[in-house]
Amino acid sequence: MQQLANQLFQKTIKRWVPFWRDVPPHHDLLEKLSLDPDLNEADEKVLLTWMDACLKDNGGEVAARTRAAELGRRFLELNDVGRVRFLSLMADIYSVDEARLTQAIESWLAAEAGQRVVLEAELRNALEPPRMKLLTQFNELPQGVKFLVDMRAELLRLRREHPKLVPLEADLKRLLSAWFDVGLLQMEEINWRSSAELLEKLIAYEAVHAIQGWNDLKNRLDSDRRCFAFFHPNMPEEPLIFVEVALVKGMANNVQELLDESAPLEDIRLADTAIFYSISNAQKGLAGISFGNFLIKQVVKTLQQEFPQLTQFATLSPIPGFCRWLESIEPAQESSLLDEGVASRSPEHLQKMAAHYLSKEKQSRNQNYARDPVAHFHLSNGAQIERLNWMADASENGMKQSAGMMVNYLYELPQIETRSQGYSAEGKVALALSIEKQLNK
Repeated sequence: MQQLANQLFQKTIKRWVPFWRDVPPHHDLLEKLSLDPDLNEADEKVLLTWMDACLKDNGGEVAARTRAAELGRRFLELNDVGRVRFLSLMADIYSVDEARLTQAIESWLAAEAGQRVVLEAELRNALEPPRMKLLTQFNELPQGVKFLVDMRAELLRLRREHPKLVPLEADLKRLLSAWFDVGLLQMEEINWRSSAELLEKLIAYEAVHAIQGWNDLKNRLDSDRRCFAFFHPNMPEEPLIFVEVALVKGMANNVQELLDESAPLEDIRLADTAIFYSISNAQKGLAGISFGNFLIKQVVKTLQQEFPQLTQFATLSPIPGFCRWLESIEPAQESSLLDEGVASRSPEHLQKMAAHYLSKEKQSRNQNYARDPVAHFHLSNGAQIERLNWMADASENGMKQSAGMMVNYLYELPQIETRSQGYSAEGKVALALSIEKQLNK
């Protein structure tokens, strides 16, 4: 799947370049920008000259668009070494002007109360690094939003090894958070009649249960299934996040059975439960910009309208951090959770450990929040930990990450807002009675 995703990215790059070539030329422009893929030292000087020209208003909007288009084209042609150097220049050279900022702060502090309002504008301007203007110019180009989303994906990949890129990544996240406000997004259903290009992306972007090919995908889009995604108006062919839903009778407890291509179709007239079995973020560059909870709520409303007989909305979710946590704890801690007469690592013991992990183990940076990322996502959205399912995912990945277990998170519509607020404010975890009993054995 990763290879397919990389192939799609290369196709996207090839598609962008012709769009950007259509930006009209301007007689005041510098000569054509030519850079070595490694972006050598001589090229860095040329690049800085070009970036400076992009930041100037001389020549007007058309000239600015053309310069930015040329800059974007050359960035796409750089290799990994060249891209690090390109991004490092943006981070280092075009950061906040500290002298200007210091002067603005001192002027604001020295001013009388009535004058501070006037000086606030200068203070805000001084806090804005010049690179923000460059980023905004990219946004105005054809496919520019997608370009910036993928640029942030690059920064997220590189920032641990290159800490100086962190401020640039933060600036770009701030821009994208505003541009991808949930009010601007459109929810659409994806089905077998959707474009081949979009279906191909669905296969590539599926992050929970890998799609094994076109037959598997067709099964997931059959009449007893639904798939919904959020799209941005400036990225109409690129899903941002999508959810796959199974319409079944009763709460599903095994993902292999749910995805079995040979299983008969469910009679959706008898379905009383919508199972959200996969929620995948499709754009790595939008990590940390949350709209998954809004997608779930919109999907629930849509399904209620289409299928009024549905009485339950729940997930069948992985527990991605469970085995990793289990291997990291001290034997004494594990022994303290063991029941007398229960063998270590038996199904009964592992289920109790999983119940403890989901409901009691917290993030190191925020002791209110669940350590498991999927649990945190659903609890923050107002779900309840409803049921643990033994050997619900017997795939290699399912055994590796959660000893084959999966969990149902139940979305009880009248309780969603109260539970969401309780979890976000105080870390309250809503538990079904069966989970409480497992914890108290």
